Amino acid sequence: MENRQLVIIGAGPAGLTAAIYARRAGVDVLLLEYGLSGGQINSTSEIENYPGFKRASGLSLGQAFREHAESFGAEFRDCSVNSAIFDVSSHGDKIIRTNQGDISADALIIASGSTFSRVGCKGEQEFKGRGVSYCAVCDGVFYEGAPVAVIGGGNSAVEEADYLTRFASKVYIIHRREEFRAERILIERVLSNPKIEPVLGYVVDEIAGENMAERVVARNLKSGDVRTIPVEGIFVFVGIKPNVDFLKDDKNIRRAGPGWIVTDEKMETSVEGVFAAGDVRDKFLRQVVTAAGDGAVAAMAAYEYLSNQYYLKDTLFTPKRAYAFFMSSINPAHLALASELEAWQKTANISIVVVDVHRNLRIKDKLGINELPVMVEMASGEKHRECIVSSIGDIRDFITIKSC
Repeated sequence: MENRQLVIIGAGPAGLTAAIYARRAGVDVLLLEYGLSGGQINSTSEIENYPGFKRASGLSLGQAFREHAESFGAEFRDCSVNSAIFDVSSHGDKIIRTNQGDISADALIIASGSTFSRVGCKGEQEFKGRGVSYCAVCDGVFYEGAPVAVIGGGNSAVEEADYLTRFASKVYIIHRREEFRAERILIERVLSNPKIEPVLGYVVDEIAGENMAERVVARNLKSGDVRTIPVEGIFVFVGIKPNVDFLKDDKNIRRAGPGWIVTDEKMETSVEGVFAAGDVRDKFLRQVVTAAGDGAVAAMAAYEYLSNQYYLKDTLFTPKRAYAFFMSSINPAHLALASELEAWQKTANISIVVVDVHRNLRIKDKLGINELPVMVEMASGEKHRECIVSSIGDIRDFITIKSC
C-alpha cells in the first residue's frame, strides 16, 4: 500500500493553502481532488473580498492557488475518495480508499468543503454565476440598488435577506410554506423591514432571462396562481451540507448537525492526526479567506504532529528498550524535576526521553498513564512498567535498581 506523510482531501482554498504551508515546512504532500481545483469558488463569477485582490474571478483565483501549491512541489491526484478508515489504537493508521487504490497517511487533512442544496427549478443551473448565487456575503454588493429574491425560509434565508437590504432596492423572500421556519426574533426583524416582501406559500418553477437572470416565476401551492417577479439576483438558501459521504461508516470523528466536522483551535478532530479545514468544519463563517486561514493552521498543526510522532517513534516505540519521563510543562514542579533530570543524564550517561503530555496529551491515553510525573520503561514498543516519581532519586532507583 502506498504510504504518504500528509494526505489532503480536497483542492479548494483550504486544501490548497494547507498544501502550500505543509510543503514550505518540508512535508511530503499528496492532495486528492475530484474535478477542477478551487472548489466552490470556481462557480463564483467575481470575488471582491479576498485580501490583496480588489477583484478576481473564482476560476482565476482557484488556478492561482493551485499554481502556488505546485511551485512548492505538492503532488496532485485526480481521484474520488470512497471511504476513510481510522485506527484509534496505538498504531493510529489512517487509510484512504480511492478509485485508484488505497493510501496510508501518517497525517490527514480533510478539506472536502460543502455543497449548497439546489432548488432544482428550470434555469437554476443555467444562470448559476449569472444572477443565481448561494452566498449573500460574496455577491450581495453586486446588486446595489437592484431588486433581488431570496429562496428559502429558515434562519439562513431570513438572515441573508436582512443582510441584502444593505444593497438591494427590494428583497423578496420566496418560501413554500405559509410561515417561515426561522427563529421568531429573526422573522420579526425582516417583517418590520420595509425593503423586504415575503412571498409565502409559493415555489419557484423557473428562473428566466437572456444573458443574465431577469425574473423568477413562482407558483402558489394552494391556488396554482403564477406570479412573475422581476429581479436581477436570486439567492438560494434552502440548505447546505458538508461533503463527508466518504465518512459515512466512521464512528470516531466527532460531528455536528448534518455532519460538520468538529475541531479544536489547531483544526485537529477527535481522531489523533486527522485535521479538518475550510467549509467542511463546524464554524461560523464560510468564506475563501476563512478557508485559507483554516488550511494554514491545519498544515502547521499537522507538521507539529508529524514531527512529534516521528520523534516518539524513533526514541520510544522502535528501540528494544527505552526509558521515558512523562510530565506536564504547565506544572512548575514537573519542570523543575525535568531540569534536574537533564543535568543528571549527562553525568549518568543514560538517555531518557522527556515527554510533555501538555503538548502530547493523547500518548498519555495510549499508554494508559493516569498520574504524573511518571517514569515508564518501554520494551519493543510496549509499556513494560511504570512508576510515579518525585525526585531524581526515584528516577535513579527506577532505572538502576529496577524498583519503584
